[in-house]
Amino acid sequence: AGTAYAEDVNCENAQTQTDMTSCAQARYDEADKALNAQYKQTRAAMVAIDKDLDGDMKGAEQALLKAQRAWINYRDAQCENSGFQARGGTMEPMLVAGCLADLTDARTKELKELAEGMGQ
Repeated sequence: AGTAYAEDVNCENAQTQTDMTSCAQARYDEADKALNAQYKQTRAAMVAIDKDLDGDMKGAEQALLKAQRAWINYRDAQCENSGFQARGGTMEPMLVAGCLADLTDARTKELKELAEGMGQ
């Protein structure tokens, strides 16, 4: 709903809290899509690495999965914490969504660099 609403708002010049929150949510939605696409590519790189390793040397894909799960827990907790700057106020959802977008963009970059380091 946030993304559809944000399409009707000039996010470069959002004036109301509702508009700013909608734009922050739309930015997070886009960041999440990019993250999911990059995660698939990075996972494929880890699967390829595992195929080239012998027995007890394998584990790249599982290490990525473990790291991603830990990162999601970190992201969610960090952004919940960020929302306390305006706890209970109309700005809180915007702060949380902005945090989610920023951390997701950073994670997407990390995953891309990891895949590139694996030759993908």
